[in-house]
Amino acid sequence: MKILSVTEKTSFNQLHMGRLLVHDSPHFKILSFSFLEGQELPVHSHEIEGEVSIFVIEGEGEFLGGEVPIPAKAGDIMICNISEPHGIRAKGPMRVLVTIAPPI
Repeated sequence: MKILSVTEKTSFNQLHMGRLLVHDSPHFKILSFSFLEGQELPVHSHEIEGEVSIFVIEGEGEFLGGEVPIPAKAGDIMICNISEPHGIRAKGPMRVLVTIAPPI
């Protein structure tokens, strides 16, 4: 069993998004990201089978990947195939939890 406070372990950085590997196993990977206004996880995709989720822990921003950004706020989650373009941009201080299965 592993218990971790993601918000205590992930810090904000003026130069780039903060990143914390929360969990990595053969089954799935969890990453925590912290963003300041304008910082983003750029739109990307992977040519493998699997799924990815981006859960907004706190803050507001936009889910990216489609033709039009979709508003994202605390409590929202985006789930898609990992081969589908996906990303997120912060409108202010924001923390997200990303789950990738299978891990890459």
